[in-house]
Amino acid sequence: MKLLLYIFLLISCVNAFAQTEIDWLNFEQLEVKLKEEPKPILIYFYADWCAYCKKMDRHAFKDQKVIELLAKDFYAVKMNAETKDTIVFEGAIFINDEVETHRNPTHQLAKLLASRKNETFSLPALILLNKNFKVIDRKFSYLTSNKMLEFLEYSR
Repeated sequence: MKLLLYIFLLISCVNAFAQTEIDWLNFEQLEVKLKEEPKPILIYFYADWCAYCKKMDRHAFKDQKVIELLAKDFYAVKMNAETKDTIVFEGAIFINDEVETHRNPTHQLAKLLASRKNETFSLPALILLNKNFKVIDRKFSYLTSNKMLEFLEYSR
């Protein structure tokens, strides 16, 4: 009986220390982290109205394997592509200059990193960068948990 109790306590302790959600950073936090220790980066652009973004938030980004891989090998940045916030990154200032003129205004930083030639801006947008902030790959669609793992493994 005592052995079962010890096993239960051991399993409980291990589970208590397992990361259960992604530690999303903003760009200011990312800049500090990159100076401390360079790592590959996942940038996830979403919008509140984006159904596929919400679905990825509920599924792919709740998958324990995805959470563990991101925690171990990446910095993860999540940004609302329609934010009105001014963002300073690497000494440059980025704003959302479409707030007064567009129904779904897209922030300059989202357009810079997630625009495609001859394509309209679309969400969700996932940008995978190496530790030197060079683009490795980009996806502009819903990813299942398995597809997310494949996407992240591509950078390793």
